[in-house]
Amino acid sequence: MPELPEVEVLRRSLERPLLGDRFETVRVHFPTLREPLCERRLRSLEGQEVVGLRRRAKYLWIDASGGETLVLHLGMSGRLTLVDGRAPLVAHEHLGFELASGRRLRFRDPRRFGMAFVASTESLARDRHFRHLGVEPLSTGFDGARLAGLAGGRTAPVKNFLMDASVVVGVGNIYASEALYRSGIHPRRSVARIARRRFDVLAEAVRDVLGDAIEQGGTTLNDFADGEGNSGYFQVSLDVYGRAGEPCPAGCGGTIRRVSLSNRSTYYCPRCQR
Repeated sequence: MPELPEVEVLRRSLERPLLGDRFETVRVHFPTLREPLCERRLRSLEGQEVVGLRRRAKYLWIDASGGETLVLHLGMSGRLTLVDGRAPLVAHEHLGFELASGRRLRFRDPRRFGMAFVASTESLARDRHFRHLGVEPLSTGFDGARLAGLAGGRTAPVKNFLMDASVVVGVGNIYASEALYRSGIHPRRSVARIARRRFDVLAEAVRDVLGDAIEQGGTTLNDFADGEGNSGYFQVSLDVYGRAGEPCPAGCGGTIRRVSLSNRSTYYCPRCQR
């Protein structure tokens, strides 16, 4: 599933070509996504100019001039790409936004776990999809002190804690494993047993991993591509994820192990991560 870096890469790839363009016609071809598409509400965008592209957690927000925002979630296999408006429909193309520039913003999702809806820009933060979400890890408010405060009174394994969207958003399975490796913390360690200074190290590792992934275009294991159809290549830089049985890249003499934690594959080095 695309995580924070992939959605941020998508946002950046679409920002320049979309800003200032205008929604001409919205076409709903297949309304069956995780939440049924509301054609009437989506077509309310017609005639409105694109005035901003933002990201919240794993959601892309496309702000329109009429005070409304198009919200998109890629689910597990969704792709949002800009194509020539004359391009033929492709399989699983659920939505097409025809633009004044002659292009089409195409949303396709073979597994149909994605989402698309329109909401008032002013009330987005209070929308049921967003009001429960935690801190953005790339924001100025995210640091070791904030993490330690959020961990207060909890006993969960630190990997589960990092992946809890009500605590911090966008740190999926891959990035949690990578950040814990960089910070030298065992994924099963309880947050109640992490010293305050280690939270500083962990927060920095989370920011660094996400930043590196964004710089390298995200991680493409199966379906992800940016708005121009380009795949990411951060997967070649992964230190531990998917590398069970391989030597630790730090040269400690350890071997990367894989365990299941909350039914998710978790990778770590038993020598570097205690």
